[in-house]
Amino acid sequence: MDTSSIRVLVVDDHEPWRRFASTTLLKQAEFQVIGEAADGLQAVQQAHELLPDLILLDIGLPTLNGIEAARRIREVSPTSKILFVSENRSPDIAEAALSTGAGGYVVKSDAAGELLPAVKAVLDGKRFVSAGLAGHFLVTTILSTQLSWMLMFVSGIR
Repeated sequence: MDTSSIRVLVVDDHEPWRRFASTTLLKQAEFQVIGEAADGLQAVQQAHELLPDLILLDIGLPTLNGIEAARRIREVSPTSKILFVSENRSPDIAEAALSTGAGGYVVKSDAAGELLPAVKAVLDGKRFVSAGLAGHFLVTTILSTQLSWMLMFVSGIR
C-alpha cells in the first residue's frame, strides 16, 4: 500500500485509549487520523462518510458492538482495512472478529509493542494476531490442515 498518507479512523468508547492510539500513529509521518468515534453506530457513519484506509476498532462499544459494526462497515466502506484492538483475550471472540474480514486483532495490554507492527501488517494485506492469542490460531491452523489432509487421504481410498 502507498504510505504517503494513510487515513485512519480510531473507534473506542474510552477517550484516553483513543488519544493513545492517535498519538502513537501520529508519531509516524505516514499516518493521518481523520476521525474518532465512541460507539459502533458512529463508527459505521464515519466510515461511510470518511472512507478511511484503516479503522482501529474496539469490540466492546455502546449502541453497536465492534463485530457488528465491522460487518456494516464492510458494506459502506469495503476498501477500509480493519484492525481490532480490544481488551478481550478470548480466542473465540478474536475468531469472530477476524471472521468479519478484519486484518488483525491486538489485545490492548499488548498494544504498546504490537500496535504499529499490526497496523503495518494489516496495511500490507497480512494477518496479525497478538502474541498472546497467536498460539491458539497456530494450533487451529495446524489441526485444520491435518484434517484436510486426512479427508483427502480417505477420499482417495474409495
